[in-house]
Amino acid sequence: MTELHLPPSGFPALDWAARSMPVLAATMREHAEAFAGRHVGICLHTEPKTGVLVQWLLRVGARVTITGNLGTTVPETAAALAELGATVVGERTDDPAEQSRNVARVVAAEPDLLLDNGGEMIELVLRGGPRAAGFLGATEETTTGGRRLRELDVAADFPVVVINDSRLKLLVENEFGVGQSIVQGFMNATNAMLPGIRATVIGYGPCGKGVADTLQRLGARVSVVDSDPYRALEAIMHGHRVGPLAELLPGSEALFLATGHPEVVPAEAFPLLPDGLIVAGVGHEPYELDLAALAEAAVEQRSLSAPGGEASARTLYRMPDGREIVVLHGTRMINLVAASGNPIQAMDLGLSLQAASLAAIATGRAPSTGPHAVPADVDRALAMRLVEVWR
Repeated sequence: MTELHLPPSGFPALDWAARSMPVLAATMREHAEAFAGRHVGICLHTEPKTGVLVQWLLRVGARVTITGNLGTTVPETAAALAELGATVVGERTDDPAEQSRNVARVVAAEPDLLLDNGGEMIELVLRGGPRAAGFLGATEETTTGGRRLRELDVAADFPVVVINDSRLKLLVENEFGVGQSIVQGFMNATNAMLPGIRATVIGYGPCGKGVADTLQRLGARVSVVDSDPYRALEAIMHGHRVGPLAELLPGSEALFLATGHPEVVPAEAFPLLPDGLIVAGVGHEPYELDLAALAEAAVEQRSLSAPGGEASARTLYRMPDGREIVVLHGTRMINLVAASGNPIQAMDLGLSLQAASLAAIATGRAPSTGPHAVPADVDRALAMRLVEVWR
């Protein structure tokens, strides 16, 4: 394979993304033979950067069956990939039950390799779902999915590479890419001014750190809640105010949920939510705030979305004492539902890690069974490649 770039696809959003994804291009050229004739099943945000990876897979002779994550599919991208030859399952408007059926349909197609984002496909296979006779293994994109797989009562009998365990991804995509895109999504959704705003970020892992630090660079007054003393200390050393939820919530104007854990803001914390608070989701699952309990506690719930926009884009909950809380997009990932996802260059790296890790599995160079980090040689090689591209 000699192409330096993908040929024009005829779909401007995909072609625009492909122009700024040289690391993925080099990675796919290097590993083309590993994918030729393979069937890759994907559950990942179906948007233009993902579309570039799918284009490359098709280009090197792979079959692709893909579904998006809940509420993050870009219809134009899905239509483009179907026209280019991928099997595309599901739509942006699918509810959680439909999303589960989409995942099951991808697994039922019996791919040789899985690229998962949340662990649902991998868990389904582990619990007896359909599996190709020559099934090779899987990658998992997220920390949430990696934790889910490691906590299962059934062990993986095939290799699973957890991409978020990559030092390179944590730095480039999670800290800098997510930080920028989450703040961009918040600004798109609210048109709020950031300098001077009192923002609280719950969770100072790589994604939460990126959000907090980006907000700070733009003039926000940032507070951080994290139960890990090392992360709390790091937040202090980066100039953030640190404290417990009960201390920081009452003075917040914007709240970012970045832990990846369910119900970090439970119903018992609702009396602490100040009037006018705006809540945005960062983590993979929209469950860090107990929305069902918030709706039950509220005396009024109404949409503040723009005409013609998604009804849940801005939802106001008025509490019995008159306080009004605004939740953006049901706490789904604000960078994907109100912006274009992580920056192209960050996803160039992230999807290159995916491609190289899948190739390592396909060629028997990945650990034999169970969840593992990205192979060290893969991580280092891509770090060196990125330095050469960016310096």
